[in-house]
Amino acid sequence: MNIHSLELLILGLLLVVAVASSVARRFSVSYPIVLLIIGLLAGLIPAFPHVRLTPEIVFLVFLPPLLFAAAWQTSWREFKFNIVSISMLAVGLVFFTAFGVAFVIRLFLPAFDWKSGFVLGAVVSTTDAVAASSIARRLGLPGSVISTLEGESLVNDATGLLALSFAIDLSLHGVAPSIATEAGRFLWLLLGGAIIGLLSGLIGSFLERLGEDGPVAIALSVVVAYGAYFAGEVVHASGVTAVVTCGLYMSRQSSRFFSPVVRLQATAVWDTIEFVLNGLIFILIGLQLPYVLQGIAGLSPIRMMCYGLIFSALLVVLRSVWMFPSSYLSYRIRRHLLGQQCAAPDTRTIILMGWVGMRGVVAIAAASSLPYSFPDGTPFAQRDMIIFLTFSVVVVTLVAQGLSLRPIIRLLGLRKDDGQNCEAAEARKLLIAKAIELLKTRRHIDDESHARAYDDAIIQYQQLSELIMDCGIYVPEVHGQAEFRQAMMLDAVRSEREELNILREGGRISDMIFRSIEHELDLHESKLLALR
Repeated sequence: MNIHSLELLILGLLLVVAVASSVARRFSVSYPIVLLIIGLLAGLIPAFPHVRLTPEIVFLVFLPPLLFAAAWQTSWREFKFNIVSISMLAVGLVFFTAFGVAFVIRLFLPAFDWKSGFVLGAVVSTTDAVAASSIARRLGLPGSVISTLEGESLVNDATGLLALSFAIDLSLHGVAPSIATEAGRFLWLLLGGAIIGLLSGLIGSFLERLGEDGPVAIALSVVVAYGAYFAGEVVHASGVTAVVTCGLYMSRQSSRFFSPVVRLQATAVWDTIEFVLNGLIFILIGLQLPYVLQGIAGLSPIRMMCYGLIFSALLVVLRSVWMFPSSYLSYRIRRHLLGQQCAAPDTRTIILMGWVGMRGVVAIAAASSLPYSFPDGTPFAQRDMIIFLTFSVVVVTLVAQGLSLRPIIRLLGLRKDDGQNCEAAEARKLLIAKAIELLKTRRHIDDESHARAYDDAIIQYQQLSELIMDCGIYVPEVHGQAEFRQAMMLDAVRSEREELNILREGGRISDMIFRSIEHELDLHESKLLALR
């Protein structure tokens, strides 16, 4: 493929990502699912350029910034609070899935012995951070479910990597590593990755404090994301753990080293990076279909499709079976050993957690990284079947589970909890009360000529406070007044915007002044819309 063909392909893929995502949002469908389906359909067209998604592309290009962005948005408080539940999934479920697949796969695929079955189980044992963050947040899942799912997908890479390494040593090399060796390797993957990530975060935070220039700060954040991943891999720790730790730390520190302007710019840029890379990765997953079909050429398509569906169902069953005892065990540990004030396991939530186990690009990259042959030169006969089954699981979990989540949530009677809304309302009122207290104190000690300015500012804060409703409390008169005032203020801001456009079109103000005032209006309108 020459440079011009590559340029056209990239432009075409970006156009598809933008258009398909807009259509998906209009019909309230998660855009990764739509892009995956488009990729599958495009992969069936012989004339369409085929792009092989190699493990190097996945792990070295896509994964670091996507993991960094996911970690940046993860709540450290919720992560710590749910660490027992996350560990049950990120550690216990990974090995339960690997061993479960190893012993069940032989029932419908006799060509697999338990060793090659363990390799397959290790490959598909980890949920995907990209898939979890891209789909779960858009479906209105309860906050505790989202926190646990994202925590699981961010942490389980180390255990999945350990299980896969153990399976390859056992199946391909005939070596059974000792428990002590594997425990030490696992600890290094986690602790080594966490240490590297923390050091990278400290360095990144220091560099970000050196300047206030937005483009420089954003470029540094991208460099730090890749740097943390590569540093973790260089010392043979978990690069994913490193970049996740770095993202968590820098997210907590960002309010100290980012100025308000830089923070707005960085958020916009990183949202764009995440959207583009997410879109490309899901459409590229679909485009792997021709390469997957090459490996199973000559086999019955109907039979292979049945194998893929049965195997996908097996993983759902294994996850659901694990969820019930692990949920109750987690509750007992958190409640009685750690003293956490957590709710007892809810059967509806357990059922939902058992259903939500989406796999993604990491599983495909892991399958593609398997060696072609044993050390003695004998071909690894099950490699192509492992790749096909992995691809089938990714497609089924993303499409079937992703599309069915919304009706399942409604069927189970689950809804997004109001806890975060309550916290947000309380926090805003506390901040406004603090600001009013400061203004009143300074009004009494400052020069009387400034009294009018203080009074105006205090009134504005008091009016803003009236727009903030307490969650769970409905007062019709106040609620209606707040809605009316908010709508009135939005109309006023939009009328200012119309007048601003008239002034520019009439040549009365320059484009530089126009953009400056427009930015002020954008911030004001965004603040009003955030209170809805």
